[in-house]
Amino acid sequence: MTRTYTINKGQKPTEEQLREVMEAKKKPIVFDEDSPELSPAMYKAFKSSVIQRNRKQNA
Repeated sequence: MTRTYTINKGQKPTEEQLREVMEAKKKPIVFDEDSPELSPAMYKAFKSSVIQRNRKQNA
């Protein structure tokens, strides 16, 4: 199950949210047809798009 939280700039996550993240960190990543593992080229393109998005948001 996936949970989504919106944490605004300057806001700190709750203890419950931190606990959930620490528990999720212990679990293995499971890839399937809906979320396949990225190839090195796909990972590079994804990383580049994240950098560009962050530049626009911080400008």
